[in-house]
This record gives sequence, C-alpha cells and structure tokens, in this order.
Amino acid sequence: MTTRSALEILHDPQLNKGTAFSLEERDRYGLEGLLPPVVETLEQRVGRAAAQCESCANDLARYVFLSQLQDTDETLFYALLVSDPNKYMPLVYTPTVGEACEEFGHIFRHSKGMFLSHSLKGRLKETLQNWPKKDVRFIVVTDGSRILGLGDLGANGMGIPVGKLALYIAAAGVPPEYTLPITLDLGTDNEDLLKDPFYPGLRQKRVQGDEYFDFLEEFVSAVEEVFPGCCLQFEDFNIHHAGPLLDRYKDRLCCFNDDIQGTAGVGTAGLFAASRLKGEKISDQRILFLGAGSAGCGIAELIVMAMVREGLSEAEARSHVWLFDVDGLVNQARVDSLLDFQKPFAVDRPDCHDFSQAIREMKATAIFGVSTVGGAFNEEVLKTMAEINERPIIFPYSNPTSRSECTAAEAYAATEERCLFASGTPMPPLKVKGKMIEPAQGNNVYIFPALGLAVYATKARRVTEEMFLVAGETLAKQLSDEEMAAGLLYPSRKRIRASSAAIATKIAEKIFDLGLSPLDRPEDIEAFIADCTYEPAYSPLD
Repeated sequence: MTTRSALEILHDPQLNKGTAFSLEERDRYGLEGLLPPVVETLEQRVGRAAAQCESCANDLARYVFLSQLQDTDETLFYALLVSDPNKYMPLVYTPTVGEACEEFGHIFRHSKGMFLSHSLKGRLKETLQNWPKKDVRFIVVTDGSRILGLGDLGANGMGIPVGKLALYIAAAGVPPEYTLPITLDLGTDNEDLLKDPFYPGLRQKRVQGDEYFDFLEEFVSAVEEVFPGCCLQFEDFNIHHAGPLLDRYKDRLCCFNDDIQGTAGVGTAGLFAASRLKGEKISDQRILFLGAGSAGCGIAELIVMAMVREGLSEAEARSHVWLFDVDGLVNQARVDSLLDFQKPFAVDRPDCHDFSQAIREMKATAIFGVSTVGGAFNEEVLKTMAEINERPIIFPYSNPTSRSECTAAEAYAATEERCLFASGTPMPPLKVKGKMIEPAQGNNVYIFPALGLAVYATKARRVTEEMFLVAGETLAKQLSDEEMAAGLLYPSRKRIRASSAAIATKIAEKIFDLGLSPLDRPEDIEAFIADCTYEPAYSPLD
C-alpha cells in the first residue's frame, strides 16, 4: 500500500487518476474533497482530453498541452495517444517536435529526463544515480547537434528523446517506467541560442575532438554500470559523430542509432513495398540518393544487404546504389575527401553536378531525398523520373516538412499520378486517380518502437543489422489489399500497434535465432510479445 500523502498522489503522474479514483480509493487515501464528486472512466477522461487538445490554437499549443498532460497523468496521456495514433503522434513527434525544439527554452515547464552537461564531467556515474528509477531498459540520448533537419539546437534538443520514448510506449507498448530521455549538453555553436535569455543550456561553444569522445566514453561507461542491460539509442548526432559512435559501441553494448539504422529499416521497407507493387524484386531497382550523410548511407547499406540476400554479389549490389550530395556525384575522384562510411559508395564514373543528369545516366528507378534541402526534387527532377519510369519511386525523406525535397502533390502532379510516393514527414490528403488518399509516410515510428519492444521482451544483449532488415521486410508485408491498390507503401498509422506487434515478433525470433537473448525461447513468440506489451490502464494504488 502506498504511504504517499493525498497531494503527493495527485501530483505524481504515475499514480494520479484524477476523477477516475474510485470512492473507496478517495476514502482510503484522503482524497475526498480534493476532487469533484463524479467518478469517471479512463475512456471518459480520454474524451475530455481529446476535446481540450482540439481546442488549442495550433499544433505547438497542442504539443504544450500534451506535454503538460504527461506531467500530470501519464496513463491518460498514453491512452489518448493510443486512441488515435494517426492524429497524436505527429503532435508529440515529427513534424511538431521540430518547432517545439526550436522554442524549447520558451515553452519549458517541467523536466522529463536528465540533462548531463559538460560541467558534470568526472561525475556522470553519480549523476545518473540521481534518476529515481533503478531499472532502466531504454535510454534515448542526443547531444542536440543535428536536430531533425534543423541543425544545432543544443540543450533544446531534449524534445527529441522525450518524443521518441513517448512513441516507444504509444506505438509498440514498451512499459514507460523503464525509459529515460537524456540530453548531453556539450555547448552549442548556434549563436541565436547563445543570445537567447531563455536558452536552458550551457552558454559555450561546442566541445570538440578528443574531449568530446572522452565525455561520451564516460557517459557510456556510466550507463553500463548504473543501468546494466540497458539499450542505448543514439539520436540526432551530427555526421562527424553519429557513425563513429555507433562503430565504437555497437559490439560492446546493446545500442543503435535510429537516424542511421531505423531510417534504413523504414526506407528499405518502402523499397520492398514499391518493388512488390511493380511486380519486381528490390535487386531490380537502381537507387539514387540526394544526400550522402549517415542517414542516406545507412539506408544504402541495408538496401545492399537486401540485394545480396536476393542473389547479387556485393559489388553488383553497390553498383545499383549511387549517392549525390552538395559536391555532386560521389565518385572515385572524390574518395580522398570522403568520410569512411561514404567511401564504399564511390562509383567509378565521371564527375556529375546535375541531379537530373545523374538520374538519366543511372537510369534510376528510385530517388531518395535525405538532403534536408526543401524543394530539391523540383519539377525537372520529377519529370525526368517520370520520363524513364512507368512507376517512378519518389522518396523525399527529409524532415521537418519545410525541409522535405518535394510535396506529395508535386510528385503526383509531375508524374501524371504514376509515382510510388512516400515522404519522411506527414503530407495532407489529396485526390489521386479519383480517390482521396493519405500519402504514405516513411516514418521511423514503424521500426524503432517495435525493435524496442522485442529488445525489452527478450533482454537482447545486442542490436544487429539483420534485425533492421527483418523489420523492413515485415513492415512491407503489413499493407492491406486496399492500401496496395491505392499505391500506398506503408500501412496506416491507425494500425501502428498491430504492425508493431508483428514486427516485434519477427525481430524477437531473429534475436533468439542469433543467440542474443539470455531467456529460453518461448514456444509462442507472438503471445510472448503480447504478454510484454504495455496497455495504458489505471491500476490500483496497493
């Protein structure tokens, strides 16, 4: 039985039920008179919260409302998200979270995670021990250096791990009590933030070089010691740190980088689905990327893995994948200036500085936008794809919406409604071939929450590339006949929990196949995953 006082119960988001406290609970815990006399169900409270959210002036105000709700009644917050994930996920994460991060210091009300600043160097272990929960299974951590397509937002980047973990819980059912969002505050090079009187982070330039990696080593070591068995997700680290950190730690502890691997899983899933709709294999595609950063290369590597599994040699598979960035085609002439993860994609081709020309030279069947350059897939690019393909695959994956390489309306119009389209950010409904559709969105929310549920359930010791390929293949199979007939490439987010359960089951199977779980393999892995899934419901206080 809880020994908390009545006000402590009402002010604890994990205990508070508001008007859902029963008459017996009100009597037992001294809550009588502190609440209106009506006793309501969780469903009634969800209805009121939905109406209150809807009445907010704009999406940022809705984000603030939902954040406040999470601070006061955690169960109600997640029940609201689960009631209509298609409506509420864009409010707690992309695209709204981009604006929320930009305004973070101005809308900040209550800390939901931990800020580990450079001033705490040498004391990170004892600082982590200040977190009240001792069994943490998932940490999403950012250093704020590359928030979405918005760049360096420093400590304001905390909106990202908070939002990501909300999706772990709402989209797949990872229990919230095992999650911890963390921001590593190593300064910022964003002059506007340094001048902002409400900026909540360190007012100093970013720590660089060996000092940076020494701090990250202390942090990872502290996590290993304070929260053994925890899975660490690196999120929104810049191009110079994301890949090296993943390479350094992926074989040492359970960790992954969603920008690299989660994006790869969802991008590959889209390509599987598009290939299926064309009656082809993924190894039949020729893919040109606009953007050669960690996200683009991550998708490219997983596509290569998928093609090799279909029978191509690695060299053949890599010849099907070209990269194009601000300096033009990534080719052998540039190899000395490339980062290590880019070098395997340097093709033996002449220089090319025109993206449409590169499309023609490659005879590309698919283009991926991971450039964060809004409008980069202009009419010329889109029409070029339509000229050389009956069903061109158009994937502008950059977010937030202002950074998307093109809109759904632009892609369908320029390709005479023949394209197979998916974006990285939500697009408004539009009419295609006489029917209203909601354009497909290749959102990582289809991948990382399901992976998280599988890792949580199996207590996996590592995360491997094979798991993301399994996730991508399984996601592509979740499309309904109706969705396929409409040319959609991802299942409706209204069914996100069902999709996540199917993907988590297949990932868990792979984890047991690889011998990465300390548990005995269950006879029914689907039921095992279901038993581990959190469902928001009010529980007795005893």
